[in-house]
Amino acid sequence: MSLIYTLMEKDIFPDWMIRFRIRQLLRLRLRMEDKGSLEKNQEHLIQYVNFLKQSPIAIDTQAANEQHYEVPSSFFKLVMGKYMKYSSGYWTSPDIGIDESERAMLDLTCKRAELENGMNVLDLGCGWGSLSLYVAEKYPKCKVTGVSNSKSQKKFIDSEARKRGLKNLNIVTADMNVFKTNLKFDRIISIEMLEHMKNYEVLFTKLSGFLKPKGKFFVHIFTHKKFAYPFEVVDDTDWMAKYFFTGGQMPSHDLFLYFQKDFRIRNQWVVNGKNYALTSEAWLSNMYKNKEEVLGILGETYGKEQAVKWFVYWKTFFMACAELWKYKNGEEWIVSHYLFDKR
Repeated sequence: MSLIYTLMEKDIFPDWMIRFRIRQLLRLRLRMEDKGSLEKNQEHLIQYVNFLKQSPIAIDTQAANEQHYEVPSSFFKLVMGKYMKYSSGYWTSPDIGIDESERAMLDLTCKRAELENGMNVLDLGCGWGSLSLYVAEKYPKCKVTGVSNSKSQKKFIDSEARKRGLKNLNIVTADMNVFKTNLKFDRIISIEMLEHMKNYEVLFTKLSGFLKPKGKFFVHIFTHKKFAYPFEVVDDTDWMAKYFFTGGQMPSHDLFLYFQKDFRIRNQWVVNGKNYALTSEAWLSNMYKNKEEVLGILGETYGKEQAVKWFVYWKTFFMACAELWKYKNGEEWIVSHYLFDKR
């Protein structure tokens, strides 16, 4: 198997062949996670819930940070849309383009979070600032605090805020295991951060303490429709876990319903996985369009001799995301939205 990956790193295999292998691994994953009956699957889910409740809030945070978030902003500027949204867009039509899909999902997030001007908003895992900057501009009376585990992301967002003259945005660099604040918020919004967390019970208790009495917590997260499982490196087939999701997990759509000690579910939505597949395909297309520039950036980041290898890794990651979320017409792996009330 190591020979295959050595050849892959040299960009030997065509994309169609890599995608074929990815689809094989997705079928293998579904067979592995299915315990044979509804009864056994439910027992396994409860065991997993109990495992999470005994875990730290997050593990391998430094590795996860390095895998994604310390790659220069120049790379993501070339790959993502104008809002720098490193998460699923919302494609009202397949031909609207990445920029419009990013804006549509940001609008949908604000709507489902029941956001209003004048609120105090906490953006957990703010990434490159897509939501923080969007809310700060669209709701000028809101006070926005963004939390990221990446110094480079804070530097980028602070620079963007200065360019736009935004005075209602503050970015904090912190690990969620130790993050504390004396501020109280009307809304906490988390977009594709909770996949990197483990102990939701302890985390949600902490977050509940950050909310005002009538505050709400909105979550956007990728999920599987029924299986919850960790990203673990067991063998060579766990390539994505090793290079892109160390310490992370794939939640099931109903997983958070088992963590309602401090929150009460108010609403829950499904966003078809094809939205994320189209987003991932757009990232891949942009990467190819800007291949020479991307190779230069990857060479500066990982070393010139490693540039092709990491170009292959990133394109394979984007292809894996695309194939995962388009699987069975986007009805297998999905994006889940939740709105919780503080108890």
